Amino acid sequence: MSDISGLEREIIGALDAARDEASLEAVRVGALGKKGSVSELLKTLGAMSPDERKVQGPLINGLRDRVSEAIAARKSALGDETLNAKLSSERIDVTLPARPEPRGSIHPVSQVLDEITAIFADLGFAIAEGPDVELDDNNFTRLNMPPGHPAREMHDTFYVAPQADGVRHVLRTHTSPVQVRTMLKQKPPIRIVAPGRTYRVDSDATHTPMFHQFEGLVIDEETHLGHLKWTMEEFAKAFFEVEKVEMRARPSFFPFTEPSVEWDIRCDRSGGQIKFGTGNDWLEFAGSGMVHPRVLEMCGLDPTKYQGYAFGGGLDRLAMLKYGIPDLRPMFESDLRWLRHYGFAALDLPTLDGGLSR
Repeated sequence: MSDISGLEREIIGALDAARDEASLEAVRVGALGKKGSVSELLKTLGAMSPDERKVQGPLINGLRDRVSEAIAARKSALGDETLNAKLSSERIDVTLPARPEPRGSIHPVSQVLDEITAIFADLGFAIAEGPDVELDDNNFTRLNMPPGHPAREMHDTFYVAPQADGVRHVLRTHTSPVQVRTMLKQKPPIRIVAPGRTYRVDSDATHTPMFHQFEGLVIDEETHLGHLKWTMEEFAKAFFEVEKVEMRARPSFFPFTEPSVEWDIRCDRSGGQIKFGTGNDWLEFAGSGMVHPRVLEMCGLDPTKYQGYAFGGGLDRLAMLKYGIPDLRPMFESDLRWLRHYGFAALDLPTLDGGLSR
């Protein structure tokens, strides 16, 4: 009896000392395995007399049962300890703030492009696009700039190597070729706005070799200069988000319009800011004019039947005016600090009802 009690205490002590399942399995094998201490005691029952077996049998079988129960209990306890340790190491504090995620922003030029699209879509204009590499004929000739015109000079225009058939291409110097393509494909009435990239050999604080323009074109049978004036005023009010604007027209010259008009907008430049709709200063806003009859004719339209107006301006310059950007060059430098400062959230989609800018 004392041997059984001592063996039980020894096994229970070994179980308590086991800190992992491998140690626990070693104790189980040492006690209940084929050659384990409890198994060896069970083997002695066969050599005992019936009277001894009646006494020792219940004791040895009871030891086996208690050891089995202790092993199962210790195994369950070790499983709970392992699980608790794992949960503790993987615990997430839901009260902590979320990790900051990198957030992109909309470039001011893209924002202004979306704003202009929203404004002119509301005025009934369609958006037209064309290739950046344009035919020399569409970029110059059909716009009343014949061979020898100063705008064709190498120091102003990026030329592409001539093709085998002799057709010349250029990087378009304005988005006016989109107007040419539209007039060649579509019969009036025409009402389009053509935004996009343009290219010229120029680079300083207010000019870059690649920049962005938008141009509008309206062709109909009864379109006149008054319609142009109204369009420019409505566009200026919507874009600068003011109740009223005062604009003045200055005679100008563009080879593809006659008469040609440049528009100035009244503003206040005091205090280091530009405010539109008030003040005593004037700021150049956009160029425009009535489409030259020769341009209509070269684009397949009858100038005795149709007339229209065209207008345009720089998207980069409009972004600078509206959002107080002092220098044009950082717009193309991909500086994340600059983009975070002047950029717009991706979901700040401009609408006339909800507001163009944040």
